[in-house]
Amino acid sequence: MAATPEGTPIWADAMFTDIEGAKTFYADVLGWTFGEESTEYGNYTQAYANGKAAAAVVPPMPGQEGQSQWCLYFASSDAAATAASIRENGGEILMEPMAVGEFGSMCLARDPGGVVFGVWQSGTHQGFETTMDQPGAFAWSEIFTREPNTSDTFFPAVFGFGQQQMEDDTMDFRLYTLGEGNVVLGRMLMTEDFPYDIPPWINVYFNVPDCDDAVAKATKLGGVLRFGPMTSPFGRFAALSDPQGANFSVIDTTTTEGEMPKLSDVS
Repeated sequence: MAATPEGTPIWADAMFTDIEGAKTFYADVLGWTFGEESTEYGNYTQAYANGKAAAAVVPPMPGQEGQSQWCLYFASSDAAATAASIRENGGEILMEPMAVGEFGSMCLARDPGGVVFGVWQSGTHQGFETTMDQPGAFAWSEIFTREPNTSDTFFPAVFGFGQQQMEDDTMDFRLYTLGEGNVVLGRMLMTEDFPYDIPPWINVYFNVPDCDDAVAKATKLGGVLRFGPMTSPFGRFAALSDPQGANFSVIDTTTTEGEMPKLSDVS
């Protein structure tokens, strides 16, 4: 299998105090099934969409209890070297690079603007087995930050991203690319519309066959609708928080409306 290009979103997981509650919620909203808890690795439990690895849930380690949140991991051929680059570019390592058995190696980090993310060097675990167009699969992700210039400097320096700016006077939105313009990640400025007690984060989107139906299921189970549903050129999407406070979005990529935005390359 060809190596995943450096900097590609490769995996997502989240810590939940109530693992069974999280499994019930995401099974209903995203159609996930779950594997056996891996007691050797802190009861890490993999989620599957149509039998393919889509994400994972895990209880918090002692002393790390707090609000649940999804964490996005970027591919690396050498987690230790990526960690060194993160430090060199002003980031902070929250969890030092460590081997996870034969599955691979990981670290957790924070950019200088406060955005938390992970790094994954694949071993036997190659990351997402799903493709983005499948129900329940990881579909997209966006950095939400109050310091866009910081992210626009840091992430390209660490992962070699190219950049394209959306030509829109109503928002500051940028795309990060790899290779020949392969778009892998978005970056959104958090305006004053976002309460200041909300920290910056990377929002993950999961594909659903019907956005409105997914929202209805989520809110019925105690989730909170934060934005939408709204139809865009990319799909019909909505932003949610699950009952334990983890933010995520759902998107139906088959329902689109409007013209694709104009983009300009950033040197």
